[in-house]
Amino acid sequence: MARLSLSAIRRLAAHGVPVAGLLLLSACVSQSAYDELQAQHQQLQAQNQQLQGQLATVEAQSSFVEAGDFLFPAGGFKLSAAGKAELANNVVPRLQGLPYAKIVVYGYTDNTPVGPELQRAGINDNLTLSSRRAGAVVSFLIAQGIKIPGAYFDPSQPL
Repeated sequence: MARLSLSAIRRLAAHGVPVAGLLLLSACVSQSAYDELQAQHQQLQAQNQQLQGQLATVEAQSSFVEAGDFLFPAGGFKLSAAGKAELANNVVPRLQGLPYAKIVVYGYTDNTPVGPELQRAGINDNLTLSSRRAGAVVSFLIAQGIKIPGAYFDPSQPL
């Protein structure tokens, strides 16, 4: 489709050609080109909706929380047998299906003061206990073949 320059429109207008008609014609797109673009637009919208549905499904499957109450004995930082079984049977299989997932492990404790037994093990406060718990989970996952890139512990940001 040819476009008319402003000077060409002025020359045609000087010869009695209606300017409104020229402007309207210069902005037109053929019906077949419009129909083709409309069909492409609808196809892309359908693909977008399908991909959004798939993404929502993957996000729902890949985000989960494992309750730490079942992983450790009260006041302890070593995984219990039941905790190892829970991780091995329910967490590891899910993570194996997500090789590029961002894995975040948080360790928590209650506000009960650390007792003498933990202090003898070098755990003087709950911050250290929560870090040790998170470290135990990370170590277990790595031993099970789960890749956790950049796993580190920052004492100011408990895991």
